Amino acid sequence: MRKGQQGIALLTVLLVMSLALLVTAGMLRSHRLALHSSAQQLHQLQLRQSAFAGEAWGRERLHTLLADPKLPVAAGQAWAQSRPEWLIDNGHIEVDIEDLAARFNVSALLTQGAVDEVLKQRWLRLQTQLDLPPIDASALQGLNLSDISQLRSVPGVDARWYTRMQPWIALLDKDATLNINTASVTLLATLEGVTPAMARRSVSERPLQGYASVEDFTFTPALIGLGLQATGLGTTSRWFRITTHVRVGQSRLRLESDMARDLKTGRWHLLQRRLLAPEHSEPS
Repeated sequence: MRKGQQGIALLTVLLVMSLALLVTAGMLRSHRLALHSSAQQLHQLQLRQSAFAGEAWGRERLHTLLADPKLPVAAGQAWAQSRPEWLIDNGHIEVDIEDLAARFNVSALLTQGAVDEVLKQRWLRLQTQLDLPPIDASALQGLNLSDISQLRSVPGVDARWYTRMQPWIALLDKDATLNINTASVTLLATLEGVTPAMARRSVSERPLQGYASVEDFTFTPALIGLGLQATGLGTTSRWFRITTHVRVGQSRLRLESDMARDLKTGRWHLLQRRLLAPEHSEPS
């Protein structure tokens, strides 16, 4: 074979080998990507399963500790006192339970008819406490809301207003009342004649097992003579939010599960579930 032909043959062999290496490298890269994708999917699955386990624990806790729907629901009771934490592989789970009846019930303002003046004034006082430009209750009348986030479409509601108000409001049944046994200082200070100082005192002196009736609350020494109205107030609740915080490695996930008790059967059922995407943070 001539030298020229030998050179061409060698170049051909080298070209074929280069192409083979490129194909092999591409296959290896695709394989690594597939493995990485599978690992990510397993990671996401672990986060979700852990979050659902926390939700199930919270539901069972409500079922066990709030067995009698006629009894008061109070912040000093066992269901509200602990924030359990479980260690899992490379992470942990935490669960919070919140009484949603401790928030202002926006549904009471959505009626087509006249809104109770007492509730309208409490709505305005809540906004004033939070240093927000007040949006009158009339702006909400007749609205058909299925989620509290839809308040963003109301004229005058901007990002700051919604962010400030969101922790203090809920969208419950229209007959849901503010639970005085779990309401915060902020919500109690919206009541007639109640100052923030009075509200703080009321919270600090509130019985661990709660007031048996609204009258017991309104006739406490700190509140007598204020003209406090019993309208829209109650001592129990059947609406709760179970919030499960999951950490696995550098990933975070928060699951918010809104639960309600059926008055006829006594069973707890899921109203809605918000599964937030995991947040990734850089190692410190």
